[in-house]
Amino acid sequence: MVEQGRVRWKRFALVFTPVVALTSLLVGATTEGAIGATFVVSSSTFKLFTGELRAQGFTLAGGVDHDIKGRAIPVLLTGIRRAEVFGLCQSVVLKTPLGAVTVRITGGRGDAPVVATDLVIDAAAARAAAAFNDIQLGRDASTLDAAPGARGPAGTFGAQSRTVVLRNVRLTAWAVTAGTFTVPDLALNLQVGDNPCF
Repeated sequence: MVEQGRVRWKRFALVFTPVVALTSLLVGATTEGAIGATFVVSSSTFKLFTGELRAQGFTLAGGVDHDIKGRAIPVLLTGIRRAEVFGLCQSVVLKTPLGAVTVRITGGRGDAPVVATDLVIDAAAARAAAAFNDIQLGRDASTLDAAPGARGPAGTFGAQSRTVVLRNVRLTAWAVTAGTFTVPDLALNLQVGDNPCF
């Protein structure tokens, strides 16, 4: 049963402090070519909300993205082998000659969830209520094997679990990639003004 309420961020910060401490190492390794930079991100983040996310195979590791100007951006790589997402909302606010315009994508309403495989989220910030099964904290990031695509360099902090259920997920992200991404009821709309998912 998933505990309702907020994540205990002091405890979360203690667990993931090594990721923050290794940011300069990751940036340096990427600059020197030790870590491949394969995805150029836009210069702004976007927001993802979901009422519930059920994951099979879950990993966390530190990483670095780059924007078109070559700026290094530290991220927390979140890998999920298979995800079922209920109540998905993705939003990005664009600057236009008309002012702010929000692009919103929704799906996974009712009993038909969004299903993704080999999902990797390059996160800047996250908030959720979480229940993990068979969790491993402090595992070498280069040995993570619960989900593909979200490993870190050898000697750095990593974490993984066999399954996790997240509720009331609020993510600020730089990028999302997936092997497959099935949305049974995709809806896209534009709204004048700054109206993000959360």
